[in-house]
Amino acid sequence: MPYQAERLPREKVFRDPVHNYIYIQHRIILDLINTKEFQRLRRIKQLGTASLVFHGAEHTRFTHSLGVYEITRRICDNFQRNYPTQTPGDGLWDDNERLVALCAALLHDIGHGPYSHTFEHIFKTDHEAITAEIITSPTTEVNQVLRRVSPEFPAQVASVIQKTYPNPQVVQMISSQIDADRMDYLLRDAYHTGTKYGTFDLTRILRVMRPYKDGICFEISGMHAVEDYIVSRFQMYQQIYFHPVSRSMEVILNHLLKRAKEDYESASNRNEPAAPYLLFPFFNHEFNLEDYLLLDDGTLTTYFAHWRQSSDPILADLAHRFLDRKPLKSVKFDEKTKSLIPELRQLIEKAGFNSTYYTAINDSYDLPYDAYEKPTAQIELMQADGQLIELSTVSALVNAISGKFSGDQRFFFPKEMLSSKQDNVELFDPIYKAFQTHLHNDYII
Repeated sequence: MPYQAERLPREKVFRDPVHNYIYIQHRIILDLINTKEFQRLRRIKQLGTASLVFHGAEHTRFTHSLGVYEITRRICDNFQRNYPTQTPGDGLWDDNERLVALCAALLHDIGHGPYSHTFEHIFKTDHEAITAEIITSPTTEVNQVLRRVSPEFPAQVASVIQKTYPNPQVVQMISSQIDADRMDYLLRDAYHTGTKYGTFDLTRILRVMRPYKDGICFEISGMHAVEDYIVSRFQMYQQIYFHPVSRSMEVILNHLLKRAKEDYESASNRNEPAAPYLLFPFFNHEFNLEDYLLLDDGTLTTYFAHWRQSSDPILADLAHRFLDRKPLKSVKFDEKTKSLIPELRQLIEKAGFNSTYYTAINDSYDLPYDAYEKPTAQIELMQADGQLIELSTVSALVNAISGKFSGDQRFFFPKEMLSSKQDNVELFDPIYKAFQTHLHNDYII
């Protein structure tokens, strides 16, 4: 039997808190899960620093990737059962696309690094480009498994993730405004953070999802389930992903890695005990795929623990603040109050803090739904006569948030700047008092 068609003698299941069972039916999927590159995802948290706010959020990229695979498998089953192609080009589902869709779903996040987005920002990596490299490089176990299907198969799987695969149905399963990736992480993140507003009716959405010539649409009878998904996504960004304490810990992590990099460049920490040898290629801007795959959250955390004993007081303090959860405080600002930030930084410097490492500006904004960004981003509803209509034109709820960014800008600073006489800091009390006169509740005034 050809490898691409080989099914397991008995399907394997993974017990999952979100989907109950995740069903593995193809030999190739099980083989991909067992590669060292995919197993590495067990050691990378899905939500990074959010676990320092929502203590249950310890789930990993591994569990999320399995979830995206499972939702994609269900979509393929629904399409094959209800919308199988009858003639070439009829816009219905060709089940020969199933394997490339399942593999792309499983592997879509395999290129994420430790503390994904912060690491990318400091070391200028690109997890999507690295995902494609892991899939197409002959040095990886993932590539060797995929090549058993055909020499061209790894490039086909990578092209789905890169959004260049010729079948738009397959691409939109993995990457669109309502795709398997987003549906899994919303449900999974809501579950593990203990929140309810990230939940929506996945079963109903999958039921009303259908293929058409230009991609995937939804039966108009399921409009309210799609609305619920859009609102759930909006709420998760505001309440979970943009939580100010989680962002504060990201700021500290960012500054911690930045300081370590600068220490290395000044040759001040290369010979310290437990020097971060695995990070040296990144400090030198000359890392390769092998270097990248050696890193995970645990690797960095081990270095952070050693840096608490560093002879560099700033590096040691930032490591302490990150590991022992000592977040910076923050306040919102707008264009009117932005001009006060230099003065606030000067006061922070006078209080003895290096403003480069103990202050930050962070803005977090999300676009819940945009019908106009590009046609492929639209959510299309199919009416009874087969005509398509864009979601926001018939949903007053979605129209109300369509095209509107939500979020805020924050200025982060040391919590010590909120000290008072009661804290026995009378020496610096005039500085703290001057600082605090510019703050009111959650805003710079």
